[in-house]
Amino acid sequence: YRALVFLSLVSMLHCALADGKTLVLLDNLNIRDTHSIFFRSLADRGFDLTFKTADDPSLSLIKYGQFLYDHLIIFSPSVEDFGGNINLETITSFIDGGGNVLVAASSDIGDPLRELGSECGIEFDEEKTAVIDHHNYDVSDPGEHTLIVADPENLLKAPTIVGKPTNKPVLFKGVGMVADPENPLVLDILTGSSTSYSFFPDRPITQYPHAVGKNTLLIAGLQARNNARVVFSGSLDFFSDAFFNSGVQKATPGSQRHERTGNMELAEALARWVFKEAGVLRVGAVAHHRVGEADPPAAYTITDLVEYSVVIEMLLEGRWVPFDGDDIQLEFVRIDPFVRTYLKKNGGKYSVQFKLPDVYGVFQFKVDYNRLGYTHLYSSTQVSVRPLQHTQYERFIASAYPYYASVFSMMAGLFLFSIVFLHMKEKEKTD
Repeated sequence: YRALVFLSLVSMLHCALADGKTLVLLDNLNIRDTHSIFFRSLADRGFDLTFKTADDPSLSLIKYGQFLYDHLIIFSPSVEDFGGNINLETITSFIDGGGNVLVAASSDIGDPLRELGSECGIEFDEEKTAVIDHHNYDVSDPGEHTLIVADPENLLKAPTIVGKPTNKPVLFKGVGMVADPENPLVLDILTGSSTSYSFFPDRPITQYPHAVGKNTLLIAGLQARNNARVVFSGSLDFFSDAFFNSGVQKATPGSQRHERTGNMELAEALARWVFKEAGVLRVGAVAHHRVGEADPPAAYTITDLVEYSVVIEMLLEGRWVPFDGDDIQLEFVRIDPFVRTYLKKNGGKYSVQFKLPDVYGVFQFKVDYNRLGYTHLYSSTQVSVRPLQHTQYERFIASAYPYYASVFSMMAGLFLFSIVFLHMKEKEKTD
């Protein structure tokens, strides 16, 4: 009985940590069965999935100013108008409020998903277009060369987002995307090969394609400045059971056959990242004081030797564990940084000792850590630095010894000159 109670408490705690209330919008409820492996993996990790069709009139994402869900999955590429009170403004407000969104499109993409992509710096190609690659297509392709075999070398070099590297290629069949070059927040998670392009499969090419070569995005991501995450996949089939369990082999002679695609591993890694199960950092206890003391003073004095420490934790499988990084910097800032130095890991925290600059004013201890795949980490602690009190200055300054010597030498010279001048007697002139 105690074991059952313990297991139930552990499961409740896991669900509480997952924050997994998720709304899943589908074109039709059959997608729930054709993509069951992906949805089952989310449910097994503690996500509470609510399945609804995208045009359901009872849809609601926000009620009384509060978000009803933590995450949103849109597997309805052909929807022309969302039901209920969900629209483009609602979804963008959801992202602005810190919500996470996973979007899967296809060649039947409608205007709502295209507009949502535009809001996030992603431009989808037109309806009925597809990514075509005449050199990297699967042997089971029907002849249009739209069943793309994406090499793992085209994945973003960020294990936090795409998972541990595997040698399995990925199957893709869907619409192409391009990223807004002026949006630095967009991530090119999976790109096409240099021979890929996006166009209508059943038409001759009469104009320059929307996307060509490495600029063709198959999967893209976005981490907003508020740490909200969005992932766009140009293929709904990418998450399907058929693509998860399918074998894969390029149609070129001599290509190696793989019994399973890498879709399942990549899809689960993307889901962990976009729903903030991976790559989430937080700041713990922050401490600063003079070296040799334990408590922070009311104000520091210029040239003090101080010690700063901060605890940084990472979310791993629902638990906060110490983060292991060797590139975390501390800045001591007034308007510009006066000191910039690396923090060194010391037990369960990061710390460093440094000498304050010979400048007084209001300063900040600032840690601003922004790395690919991780949430933006920011910590700022304000302190005052005052000049020396009149009792703290040196009695004699070593660098002023030449000036001291010149003063005393002048006094000695004047004294000798006075003696000579006063006691010298001129000889009287005689005829």
